[in-house]
Amino acid sequence: MTYSETLALVFDHIRRTIPRMGTDRPAIGRGDWTYERCHDNHWVDGFWIGQLWLAYAETREAVFLEAARAQRPYFLARLDRPDSHDHDLGFLYSLSLVADFKLTGDETARRGALRAADFLTGRYNPHGRFIQAWNSQSEHDRNRGRIIIDCLENLGLLFWASKQTGQPRYREIAVAHAATTLETIIRPDNSTYHSFVFDPDTGERLCGETVQGFADDSCWSRGQSWGIHGFAVAHQYTGDARFREAAVRLAEYALAHLPGDGVPYWDYRLTDDAPHYRDSSAGAIMAAGLFLLADQVADEAQAARYRDAARAMLHALIADYALLDHPEAEGLLAHGASHVRQGYTDNMLPYGDYFFVEALLRASGRTAFFW
Repeated sequence: MTYSETLALVFDHIRRTIPRMGTDRPAIGRGDWTYERCHDNHWVDGFWIGQLWLAYAETREAVFLEAARAQRPYFLARLDRPDSHDHDLGFLYSLSLVADFKLTGDETARRGALRAADFLTGRYNPHGRFIQAWNSQSEHDRNRGRIIIDCLENLGLLFWASKQTGQPRYREIAVAHAATTLETIIRPDNSTYHSFVFDPDTGERLCGETVQGFADDSCWSRGQSWGIHGFAVAHQYTGDARFREAAVRLAEYALAHLPGDGVPYWDYRLTDDAPHYRDSSAGAIMAAGLFLLADQVADEAQAARYRDAARAMLHALIADYALLDHPEAEGLLAHGASHVRQGYTDNMLPYGDYFFVEALLRASGRTAFFW
């Protein structure tokens, strides 16, 4: 099956899911192939509307535009609820309001996305040169000084805002955070921590941790994928070779530790007696990141190797993980591992779905996205 044929099935799947989803947003898959819906402060809110905008960008069908616009009141209203804000404002607003503005030129969407970027800059800690990840409950909460590798994907909102406004501060904060992440979260062997903790008052670098992976010294595969894609996006905006090389280092580590079919286990450093769940979302994110990175490296053989690896991942996802012919499934991919240590081990995941579509489009030669 060609990528265009697969995309046609994907868009059919999204089209028939629209009336079932309504103005809700998918959170995590249930055993009956439906999605639990998001609560009002969920970090994954943006991935369904992101799929709708990708489908509209490719097909220009009104059904996708109308469904995406039906989601917009939620995202605009959420801007007025600062209690719902954390570092994932990029995931939320790059895939909703930035996408809307890029595709339609709508000024309401642009203004809302710039507000989101302003809120994200408000989380910047100048002592440690990082954007705080999770919200803290008190002045003694370690989260005051915590970053996580996922936040690399939120920096696109700041790069976009800087280009829109001509204001350098957005870009400066994004570059500072990416550089700090490079210096702290990547280990010498090119594996990664999920998180790094700083003293929030002095910026002193304290320790790396891995909250969602197998252990602090393991390598959570979805985090590694966030890093590949996120550093490549940072390089795309800045041309800074440090970020391209960081993406390359993470890609080489992941490629060397993949199982035979190219779809990662939930962690790259599992003991023999640990559960070996697959994470289709890590594979979809990594495939999209490898296609982007292949366009950035100068060595043609290296670029071809990354594209070949990304295609192999996509072929495995299509053959063994995709739910495109499943009449009851609201998601696109099975076998995602959301948070194994909390018991979420084998689910449809909206971010896996979104990046599956992005990877298919990148495999088809598309280069314009919402990051």
